[in-house]
Amino acid sequence: MSEIKKIDTIQEYNDYFGIETLHPLVTVIDGREAKPLRYGRKFFNVFAILLKDLYCGTLKYGRSIYDYQRGTMLFIAPGQVMGSDDDGQLHQPEGWIVAFHPEFIRGTHLAKVIKEYSYFSYNANEALHLSEQERKTIVDSMIQIKEELQHPIDKHTKSLITDKIKLLLDYSVRYYDRQFITRENANSDVMARFEELLDSYFASSAPAENGSPTVQYCADQMYMSANYLSDLLRKETGMSALKHIQQKMIDVAKDRIVDSNKSISEISYDLGFPYPQHFTRWFKKMTGTTPNQYRLQLN
Repeated sequence: MSEIKKIDTIQEYNDYFGIETLHPLVTVIDGREAKPLRYGRKFFNVFAILLKDLYCGTLKYGRSIYDYQRGTMLFIAPGQVMGSDDDGQLHQPEGWIVAFHPEFIRGTHLAKVIKEYSYFSYNANEALHLSEQERKTIVDSMIQIKEELQHPIDKHTKSLITDKIKLLLDYSVRYYDRQFITRENANSDVMARFEELLDSYFASSAPAENGSPTVQYCADQMYMSANYLSDLLRKETGMSALKHIQQKMIDVAKDRIVDSNKSISEISYDLGFPYPQHFTRWFKKMTGTTPNQYRLQLN
């Protein structure tokens, strides 16, 4: 496996591609202007928005493997690893990259909302696939940022570029929403698998041993990122993955309170609550009534 190259600064990223650095904290790279280079994996300490236009081998993104297609976007946040293993050949980059250091957006509105762009934590197999018109809009946005970088740095530079980056990110949100909609069959399959996973979990001894399932646990079992699972469910049902898990726990708890001969204490232990009073407080918070009151109402 090839050595992982660390990208701490925009200068290092530009040097890798053989691109002039116009601003120390932000860059736009047109692959056609970059030097031929060998594939390699990189550890990023910068944000990067990638639009790939050419198949470039098997890409490794974290622990995931993905084959790029034309018009595919990936979003990388600091602390992530991405790239392809070196095959010993030189390759001409194709596509576009917008990269910016966290320091560039510090103190801006974008810094306050950057975590809301949850696709920065998606896996590679959850990449954004663009139509030709969508690709044109994305490229035009990147070109606008590049053109702004041609101007000498002044007091307007930071606000103008951060606004353009946010616009690019907002377009990406729109296109991800479209992708969720157009993949209706795949989304239905994910929802069915999620429900089956929860049913199986609560039918086993897992809650008593490990507590309620986390969103990360469910996502791992379904081979996807936690953010993608939650975003997909929210788009389809209006509820996040966490809300679905909580609703499933309530439904299971209600069924067992009504249909089971077990005591409330036994049910609480079976559902992973270390103390019955914890279960009682949780159940009342979620339903407005205690487990015992609920049992009396329906029996």
